[in-house]
Parts: sequence; structure tokens; C-alpha cells
Amino acid sequence: MKLELDLQIALEMPGLPAATDFQRWAEAALVGAAYHQDAEITIRIVNEVESAALNETYRHKQGSTNVLSFPFEAPPEVPSLLLGDIVICAPVVLREAVSQGKPPPAHWAHLVIHGVLHLLGYDHDEIQAEAMESLEIQILAGLGYSDPYGDPPNSP
Repeated sequence: MKLELDLQIALEMPGLPAATDFQRWAEAALVGAAYHQDAEITIRIVNEVESAALNETYRHKQGSTNVLSFPFEAPPEVPSLLLGDIVICAPVVLREAVSQGKPPPAHWAHLVIHGVLHLLGYDHDEIQAEAMESLEIQILAGLGYSDPYGDPPNSP
């Protein structure tokens, strides 16, 4: 499996993870979800204004949010490796990490993995929510991070 990651940083802000971290986290999500095909993903890091605009336009919810996923499905006659786009709001991620007592890299990793799983079709509905959370915990553990839903956080 080869992942082509297009990382777009749409704001200047200290404390953002390195491009290699985003690559490692996205690849771990694909491998953990048993996705064995080549893939392309765009991750865009945005401010609260852009996040809020996208959240309102596509989810009809007010305000910025930590992560949005936009799966892509090409028409059958168009070959494409693109799984979709993930938009992460950096100020929200850093604020949540502090308020939840998590190391920022652990929270970034969780949100990238969460976004990738959404691109692969996982959802928050009653049927898939538990499986999705379990898979997130497993993938994060493989990267050396604690359970984001319960255990005290750590950072490799």
C-alpha cells in the first residue's frame, strides 16, 4: 500500500505536527483498517473561520469543529485512488488537547485516524460507532498513544 498525502497548511501557527507525522498517522489508519490498496488523501489544516464555514455548509451546524471528512467516490468509469479530503481546525485541536489533558501529538494523531476512518466509510451511527472507536484505540496503541476515550494520555 502506498499513500500519497497532499498536506495543505492554510494558516501559520506554532505547534503544528510535521508532515511526516501526518503521513505516519494516515498510513497507520489505513493499515489498521486493513485497507491494502494505494490511496490518495488530502489533509487541510485550517483556522476557525474556514472550519466554521465548511461545518455550516456541509453539516448545517454552527461554529468550527475539530475534524471534517469528505469522502470521494469517483464515477465507475473514472479510475481514481482518491479517498477524499480531511479538514482539521488547528486552533480547536490545540484547545481540546489542553482542556482534555492530552499531549497535542496524541490528539492530532487521533483526529487524523478518525478522519481517515470516515473516508473509509466508518460512521458514528449505532452500528459502527463502537467498531470505529475500538479500531481508533487499537491504531493509536500501535503508535504508542493511550486510549483517547478513557485511559490517561501519553506521548511516544
